[in-house]
This record gives sequence, structure tokens and C-alpha cells, in this order.
Amino acid sequence: MGAITGYRRGLWAETLSAWYLRAKGYRILTMRYKTRVGEIDIVARRGGVLVFAEVKWRGTQDAAGQGIHAANQARVRQAAELYLQNHPRYTGLDVRFDALLWAPGRWPLHIMNAF
Repeated sequence: MGAITGYRRGLWAETLSAWYLRAKGYRILTMRYKTRVGEIDIVARRGGVLVFAEVKWRGTQDAAGQGIHAANQARVRQAAELYLQNHPRYTGLDVRFDALLWAPGRWPLHIMNAF
């Protein structure tokens, strides 16, 4: 259970999250968007709302939620600003920051406006 296992689990959670969001009517614009300040796990759109989603997989959903701490939130917000600078066609949309929390044997907990 080294870093590779955790990395692969994270990729799997992001893939499942994208499918979950698609099933809820979101259009996935990009996944794993990398910037100089950090990475956004999923950028999605539904109607007039642009969603920057952070995905976490831990042993419990509570532990997953604790993984989205203040420094992590700040990095995602800064990366979202850069995304909007590089994709000006989305600047007129409402912006929301969601979290998708995963734990073994559980459906995802999708928290809208998580931070």
C-alpha cells in the first residue's frame, strides 16, 4: 500500500466522480487541470454554472472531507482563477466549488458550494 496505490485510488475516484457528475447532467470540461499553483481535479458545467470540483478518497467520508483543508481550498481557488483567465468564454458563468467525497463501500457524497 504505497504511494502508487494511493495515486491510483485517486485517479479511480476522479474517474468515478466524472461519471457521477455526467449522470447528474454536468458536462465535464476537463480533468486534472494543472497550473503553476495547483491542480483542479474536475472542471464541469451545468447550465450557467461552472463547477471546480475537488475529489477525495479516504477510509471514511469524514476523513475525506478533512482532506480538503484551507491551504488546499486556496490552491484550488487560485487555479480556478487561472483557468478562467485561460478560458475567458466561461467568465460570465456563476462559479461554484464542490467536493466529492469517497470512501470504500459508499456512494459519493457530493457537497455543492463546499468552500
